[in-house]
Amino acid sequence: MQKPATTRYPIHALIQERWSPRAFAERPVEPGKLHSLFEAARWAPSSFNEQPWGFIVAAKQDAEAHAALAACLVEGNRVWAAAAPVLMMSVAKLAFDHTGKANRHAYHDVGLAMGMMLVQATDLGLYVHQMAGFDRDQARSSLAIPETHDPVAAIALGYPGDAEKLPAKLQEKEYAPRSRNDFAAFVWMGKFGDPMRFESRVRRALKGD
Repeated sequence: MQKPATTRYPIHALIQERWSPRAFAERPVEPGKLHSLFEAARWAPSSFNEQPWGFIVAAKQDAEAHAALAACLVEGNRVWAAAAPVLMMSVAKLAFDHTGKANRHAYHDVGLAMGMMLVQATDLGLYVHQMAGFDRDQARSSLAIPETHDPVAAIALGYPGDAEKLPAKLQEKEYAPRSRNDFAAFVWMGKFGDPMRFESRVRRALKGD
């Protein structure tokens, strides 16, 4: 199932095609493709090149590890994500190695690494669904996450499956059209909250208004 984004301006096809399904096929993810995903994440930019990201990975072939990670999810996510052939937990390293001071950019950089991974996954025919709905304390305990790191997001990964096998309410979400906020909600010109359209501001500047 494909749900390409309806865009106002041209973007790369891999970005347009990426979306977050809940239906995953039983087909295992090939180790070589997993390696490519982490290679993509490895080359993400980060503050001081600290690379504060980490990923705990559990494939269904390791039933115990997969079940332990699935058990960290809230029920609304576990009902569908437990079927994904690969589950992961992203973690952020909270302090800089070179100073020992808190790295307030760590979560930003984990997001950058995930962004790289998402593009690479789409190129390989894989789909990723990230989840905020998990028990942080259980994840820390069950997955042996030290205090130096913080669990950021649970992740389901695999090949697209049959949406008809999902519960009815989840099917509605799976088939619902995709939508995003317009630029006015998150792009401001010159100062926070100025909703001036970029095109009109540039035209005025060129005219000397």
